[in-house]
Amino acid sequence: MAVFEVLGGKTLSGSIEPQGAKNEALQVIAAVLLTEDTVTISNVPDIIDVRLLIELLENLNVKVERKSADTWAFTAGDVQVEYLKSPQFRQESARLRGSVMLAGPLLARFRKAYLPKPGGDKIGRRRVDTHIIGLERLGASFRYDEPSGFFQLETKGLKGTTMLLDEPSVTATANILMAAVMAEGQTVMYNAACEPYIQQLCHMLVRMGANISGIGSNLLTIQGVDKLQGTQHTLLPDMIEVGSFIGMAAMTQSNLTIKNAGVQHLGIIPEKFEQLGIHLQLSGDDIIVPAQERYTIQRFLDGGVLSVYDHPWPGFTPDLLSIVLVTAIQAKGSVLIHQKMFESRLFFVDKLIEMGAQIILCDPHRAVVIGLDRQKPLRGIHMTSPDIRAGVALLIAAMSAEGTSVIQNIEQIDRGYQSIDTRLNALGASIQRIS
Repeated sequence: MAVFEVLGGKTLSGSIEPQGAKNEALQVIAAVLLTEDTVTISNVPDIIDVRLLIELLENLNVKVERKSADTWAFTAGDVQVEYLKSPQFRQESARLRGSVMLAGPLLARFRKAYLPKPGGDKIGRRRVDTHIIGLERLGASFRYDEPSGFFQLETKGLKGTTMLLDEPSVTATANILMAAVMAEGQTVMYNAACEPYIQQLCHMLVRMGANISGIGSNLLTIQGVDKLQGTQHTLLPDMIEVGSFIGMAAMTQSNLTIKNAGVQHLGIIPEKFEQLGIHLQLSGDDIIVPAQERYTIQRFLDGGVLSVYDHPWPGFTPDLLSIVLVTAIQAKGSVLIHQKMFESRLFFVDKLIEMGAQIILCDPHRAVVIGLDRQKPLRGIHMTSPDIRAGVALLIAAMSAEGTSVIQNIEQIDRGYQSIDTRLNALGASIQRIS
């Protein structure tokens, strides 16, 4: 197990480019199972979660070829579906929450899927009900085998239907969408997620021969087809990395340029950081974060304290609430952070409080940050990364702190951020990876 030893107080400077989007990668890589032709995907991040999914595909006998550092070719011509029943599959897929994305493509093409309870972040209950209910409505039968911990799905043939999702889940929308593109007849999906990553998946499937309308909205109409073909696809920049770098620049008083940030796909993310008082300059597809000695949190027009909360797209993504919270620590003013979706995602704030932050944890979903306004620095401590986003929030805090911090369980950070220590050290950070 490795740890990060972080010497804080370093100012960053220069340019950094976000990796390919992690959440999009897990969806489109799963989609290669829908065709026997070759699918080539570029801008793929080299992170643990993506590598685990690619290993799963290799074990399913998908031919995988790494064309370059960030480009992979997948040919699912002779998939060994029986591998899904093996103890090895259960063990490997349970390590990765993204393994649930295999269900839709496997049902569509091979009419069966076996999925364990998904792994991943320890951020509270993340149910798969919406996935299962949607696939059932397309004609799959579902059985949960408690002794083995497997969800078993089978179908004699998927058929289009009309459904209203009980929540606009991104992964459930993607899973049901991938099943519906090869179902017989028409599927109408209301309350679908419409994040840029879902739009990207839709455009990729259309290039493969799928018939999808309503892309970009929460109402998708899919006319099933018999067969899909190969294609080439390029991932968007990771919006969560973009937000992380904005918060990092503000906390460390750094002048940072985020190159090729995918500005048109960021939605209200820049606006939320501007509400914290962070100045941003847009130059083409780049975001320039100038060094600021201080930044002041805005108030609502009626004078009320600012509240930042997560909401389905085009609302603010929950993956950046941890970053907003840590960035507010050194601001002037106060902000209420309201994490609606996950009940354990704010529990890392105890470490920030130990570092000297003024935070009131109201309940599992809400925390009030009272900004320090640079009156005193955070202090370095020993801490543990509980999940991907909290891990990077703790890293940002450590980089801005006085003294040395040690962050354990950095495998969580590596699951979502590619070579983050190397990339930040190139900008002037002092992060040492120690085994």
